[in-house]
Amino acid sequence: MNIVRIRFIEGPNIFTYRPILLARLDLEAYTGKESIDIPGFGERLLHHFPGLWQHHCAKGRPGGFIERLEDGTYFGHICEHVAIEIGHLAGIPANYGKTVYAGRPGLYDVAIECASFPAQRRALEAALDVVTSLAEGRNPGDLDALIREVARLYEDDRLGPSTQAIVDACRRRNIPVRRLQASFLELGYGVHRKRIEATLTDRTSCVAADIASDKALTKRLLDEAGLAVPPGGVAVDEDEAVLLWRHLDGPAVVKPLDARQGQGVSLRLESEAEVRAAFREAKRYAREVIVEAYVPGENVRVLVVDGRAVAASVREPAFVEGDGVHTVRELVDLVNRDPRRGEGHEKPLTKIAMDEIARQVLARQGMSPESVPQAGERVALRESANLSTGGEARDVTDVLHASYLRIAERAAEAVGLDVCGVDLVVPSLTSPADAGGWAVIEVNACPGIRMHEHPSSGSPRRAAEAIVESLFPAGSDGRIPIVSITGTNGKTTTARLVAHGFALAGKAVGLTTTGGVYIGGECVCRGDTTGPMSARLVLSNPRVEVAVLETARGGIVRGGLAYDVADVGVITNLSLDHVGQDGLETIDDIAFVKALVGECVRDDGAVVLNADDPRVLALAPRFRAPLVLVSQVPENPHVARHVQAGGTAVVASDGVLYEWQGGAQRPIIGVAQIPICLGGLARFHVENAALAAAAMRAAGLPRSTVAKALATFLPEQNTGRLEMYVLPNGARVVLDYGHNPAGFREVGRWLQALPCRRRVGVVGVPGDRANHVVEEAGRALAPWFDEFIVKEDADLRGRTPGEVARLLSSSIARACPDKKVEVILDEREAALIAVRGLGPEDVVCVFYERLAPLKEALEELGARPWHKVVAEAAGERLAML
Repeated sequence: MNIVRIRFIEGPNIFTYRPILLARLDLEAYTGKESIDIPGFGERLLHHFPGLWQHHCAKGRPGGFIERLEDGTYFGHICEHVAIEIGHLAGIPANYGKTVYAGRPGLYDVAIECASFPAQRRALEAALDVVTSLAEGRNPGDLDALIREVARLYEDDRLGPSTQAIVDACRRRNIPVRRLQASFLELGYGVHRKRIEATLTDRTSCVAADIASDKALTKRLLDEAGLAVPPGGVAVDEDEAVLLWRHLDGPAVVKPLDARQGQGVSLRLESEAEVRAAFREAKRYAREVIVEAYVPGENVRVLVVDGRAVAASVREPAFVEGDGVHTVRELVDLVNRDPRRGEGHEKPLTKIAMDEIARQVLARQGMSPESVPQAGERVALRESANLSTGGEARDVTDVLHASYLRIAERAAEAVGLDVCGVDLVVPSLTSPADAGGWAVIEVNACPGIRMHEHPSSGSPRRAAEAIVESLFPAGSDGRIPIVSITGTNGKTTTARLVAHGFALAGKAVGLTTTGGVYIGGECVCRGDTTGPMSARLVLSNPRVEVAVLETARGGIVRGGLAYDVADVGVITNLSLDHVGQDGLETIDDIAFVKALVGECVRDDGAVVLNADDPRVLALAPRFRAPLVLVSQVPENPHVARHVQAGGTAVVASDGVLYEWQGGAQRPIIGVAQIPICLGGLARFHVENAALAAAAMRAAGLPRSTVAKALATFLPEQNTGRLEMYVLPNGARVVLDYGHNPAGFREVGRWLQALPCRRRVGVVGVPGDRANHVVEEAGRALAPWFDEFIVKEDADLRGRTPGEVARLLSSSIARACPDKKVEVILDEREAALIAVRGLGPEDVVCVFYERLAPLKEALEELGARPWHKVVAEAAGERLAML
């Protein structure tokens, strides 16, 4: 068995609304084999993984998978469940899994709910090896070591407590969260977008952070701000450190100039030997070392956010308590087994290290790592109180005198940090600062907040919520309006109309289409940009106030959605296209994929449905959000029932678009006033205009703005959709992106209403369509043209040259044997031959793959946009009058 490809899908997808790992498996030698075909396999599997008894599978109850195993199930399904079980044993919270056929025998797609892609990828890889070994009767190896490896990968990949607390706070506020990498997060969408790394925000001044990392400069600025700091200086060698110590009146502290997390810090040094040893330890972390006076008292960390002290903790240095039996080293090992302790910042507490500083602290107590403390004896392993070195924290927010909170706020102000941890030493928590004896020891950028969120004792403080509130004040959820549009045909035109409406309303619009990504009307990325990567480009752009996203099938299948919920979802229509791709065999399969857009609409949003398409209307029960129906048939009974039940509809009736709601029929605009509808002859554009109107109204735009949007959206703004040009001899050329049977029929019907002598079609179908779709396309094209030139796309999409053209031309010839059908594979050559053979009253329609080369060729032939020719003619008539 082999993993052909594997990827992580972070947004809602066709399997679940949660992130998944999606892998394609080739069962190879196990193709067609079931669990019951290998004697003893099930018993061996359950011997090593008894937890599989608890797997529900499709049965919906514990033991469901075992029933499938005993009845006979394929090995892709088995690998899915073994991978999930390995994850469970490693502590990964993931339960959902699904295995589906991927287009040929032995090929399967496996989706597994994914809390950690690195860990669960390794679990799946291991599952294949383990299942193969058990199927072949071999020992699967050291499974305990495997599970430890997966658990380590999971722990390495997990967010630390501070970052996770911010994620949790955002989710409580319904603020979108996206992990960029490690502890980097992106919060909110568009103009509300914020980025953070742990507690370092994109509002944190780089200058302030640099100041905070230079302890000597920080002390100077604090001193200038009138805040007490310990006396001392900076040393570059041991002798200079000793000299500074001798000038201090009492014990010293030695610490790196610019290190963090308590690294290399030694306290209460009272001899030259101690100072020299401490200097050497500090020198490991920085080129320069601070030597300053030791200030006795309570070590307090105050968290200041946006100028306000929000939490305070007393930190206690790492220690162990003797039991009269175990050595100090053994006691440290026992303490480190506490599940709350981890490496670095991964858990609420950090494991205690038995390092050189710990040995020095023990030596000052007359002990070593091998000493056995008496029962109840408290043995210090650090004198600095950092949680990063194994210390613990006690919340004192409600105890600490308010004067110290104000001092912390002044310290943060002096350095210029929006989020900072101020370390104070105070003689008493409850006595005012006026009594003296206190000092500001450090000011820290990007402070850890786990001591406040998860104190060892005292009340937890919602420090993360304070940080989130500073980024998203007044209860903001960090969201922008999102309109997501899917369907078979009309997506691009509908999306462009909606974007045009919001632009008229004064909003900076981010738009994704098959023609590119646009930010505020500027094309920032060309190509077919209808997948999640393009949508993320829009949603993460800080200029975007509204996102209008054309959302295509391929992007949904391969990458899911880039957002969690939209405000408005639109499904234009559903017809034969893309069948045979990505495991989709029927229109119902395509409908299932596109329904995701409607499912991921917020409960108080709206799903706009084409009520004239039965397949679209059949999806309605899947959606939670209110429906808005669209129809070109005023007598549509579904629309009537919907409106009678209190719903809203947009209906084209007697040449006018109306909004039906609450018994009222309010006109929006006359169809003749919508330029792209070509006087109502282009019925598919009437449909697009109605869908766009419904989406704009559902998103909150007034009817007057909607009407203006539809009236001012000109044909040249709808690039590549029914673009018509006039040649010098009066012949006309139409360029359209139609590429499926339904699209061909709609354009054909419009062409029939266009007066002309002869209609020539330059036609082709993308190579990744199934044969029967290509043949249906031929039958759809056959009635509408007098002559055909069949061409092929440059991207054959897996086909051999001429293969699709032969299928399409044969289908046309069978449907209309008396019509001329010529094959010219190159698209530009085919179009030029057709154009050069046109008479003054002829029309050629080119269903293109690449628009730009065709437009360049037409320009060279002197062709001009049809609407400009008409406008000029109208102007000449007016001048004559």
